[in-house]
Amino acid sequence: MKKIALIGAAGYIAPRHMKAIKETGNQLVCGYDTNDSVGIIDSISPQSEFFTEFERFSDYAHTLKRQPETALDYVAVCSPNYLHKPHIAAGLRMGCDVICEKPLVPTADLLDELAELEKETGKRVWNILQLRHHGAILALKEKVASEARQEKHEVELTYITSRGKWYMESWKGDPRKSFGVATNIGVHFFDMLHFVFGKLEKNVLHYADDYKASGYLEYEKARVPWFLSIDANDLPESVVGKQPTYRSITCDGEEIEFSGGFTDLHTVSYQEILAGRGYGIEDARHCVETVDYIRSAPIETPASGEGHPFLQRLI
Repeated sequence: MKKIALIGAAGYIAPRHMKAIKETGNQLVCGYDTNDSVGIIDSISPQSEFFTEFERFSDYAHTLKRQPETALDYVAVCSPNYLHKPHIAAGLRMGCDVICEKPLVPTADLLDELAELEKETGKRVWNILQLRHHGAILALKEKVASEARQEKHEVELTYITSRGKWYMESWKGDPRKSFGVATNIGVHFFDMLHFVFGKLEKNVLHYADDYKASGYLEYEKARVPWFLSIDANDLPESVVGKQPTYRSITCDGEEIEFSGGFTDLHTVSYQEILAGRGYGIEDARHCVETVDYIRSAPIETPASGEGHPFLQRLI
């Protein structure tokens, strides 16, 4: 049984980590968040300590470190994106491996800093790249790898996840803290595309504002127009009034069905990490570099065949 602490216990994604810790037979020893809306802990691990001040959380963790039988093994980081790097660093310096949500950090330079911290502390950083564990994505990767075709696959990525007015008032609506829509809701999709279709060869941005972004990515084995949005007005008519989210990935005109199974992917991720088979800093580098470029890329007019169909509504 591993002893795990959770930073960012009141966030949207934290319950999936709590569930994964429980389902893998490990112990949530303590949690930290500036917000005290963490009642869900009672249904998962009511005996866990909880702190709303980082200084008290850190002091408690270092006290546990004095005895091998109480020392923490892992720190899970689910805090706002801009705090990932300092919270990862704190976990490593506590003598723990760190499991962190996406995006690991915003730039490749910070990945290099994390690598230095791994060397200094002798501990590891693990990134949650959950789509790499999804059955449909693994099947697609195997199919693409087994083919002898020369032409690239024609792929289209669309992800619209409606958010209310609260979103722009939260840290997620502040690009200094979330790093923008493409990073916050797109980074794991870009990782998945690299995982399946190989090295990125072209990265073009066609549109970007606070609510949506669109562009074109070309990989070794695929051409991918993409569209990401948190605006409900972008939902296709077929789902308006029925569901707040629209997620679609097509490959050569065929829909890749991967809507189901998402709730268990964190548990699978934890199983792999605890077995030493998780994804580390270098695995995250490709998608971090992709979104880092998108944030500063110039807006370009789509070349023939490279614009996403939804882009026509915006330009």
